[in-house]
Amino acid sequence: MLNIVSAFKGIYHSKELILKLAKNDFWTKYAGSQFGIVWGFVQPIITILVYWFVFDIGFRVAPLNDVPYLLWLMCGLIPWFFFSEALINATNSLMEYSYLVKKIVFKISILPIIRVVSTLFVHLFFLVFIMYVSFLYGFQPNIYNLQIAYYLGCMFFLVLGLSYITGSLIVFFKDLNPLIIIALQFGVWLTPIMWNPEMFNENIKKIIILNPMYYIVEGYRDSLINNVWFWEKPFLTIYYWIVSVIIFLLGIILFKRLKPHFSDIL
Repeated sequence: MLNIVSAFKGIYHSKELILKLAKNDFWTKYAGSQFGIVWGFVQPIITILVYWFVFDIGFRVAPLNDVPYLLWLMCGLIPWFFFSEALINATNSLMEYSYLVKKIVFKISILPIIRVVSTLFVHLFFLVFIMYVSFLYGFQPNIYNLQIAYYLGCMFFLVLGLSYITGSLIVFFKDLNPLIIIALQFGVWLTPIMWNPEMFNENIKKIIILNPMYYIVEGYRDSLINNVWFWEKPFLTIYYWIVSVIIFLLGIILFKRLKPHFSDIL
């Protein structure tokens, strides 16, 4: 636990630099395209519409507890968009900022954080967007909506821990990036985003909830639709944090051990 406290102390002391570089990273990412940052919003919206058309219009999925399928779908896809893009971006942070890695005075442990924060800007827009959509469907803003901040923090912690692992390994194993993309393609279907986990029996459902993103996706739905507090699911909450803390500790340890070799390889 001391490693986690130390890591977050370092993040706190570097918060201004992280925010400044994250903003620069965000604008630089879209600087070369004619439509700029518009692409950061258009692609997720099109993806949502495609899945909605296929499952709701095409397959005519039955309403889930009288909840519009589009809203239910968005509560799953929007956190997944952030998780997948943040993980990919943070994984490549050391590679793409190799000139900073070679600088002795620069604290390279903040590079994955910069990429995650950069991805967060688009996600914040979609949080406002999904609340607006829920309002259009007749869901009035309430105190449960504030819980989104908790689940966003949970996801930030998880993806940061994973990115310390993947970001460290990709320096030595360049083929890791396509493997992560393949894993994410499977992950979007293994997570109850397009389908309802209640359709399976209890034994299969026990396996499904082992996926940490199950807790996040269901948490977004609990905050915006179901009006359920996270402490009302104590088992899932404890399990999620045990897994996330283990991943984060492994990430910090791996990053520290491989850090002396980064500049030599890059």
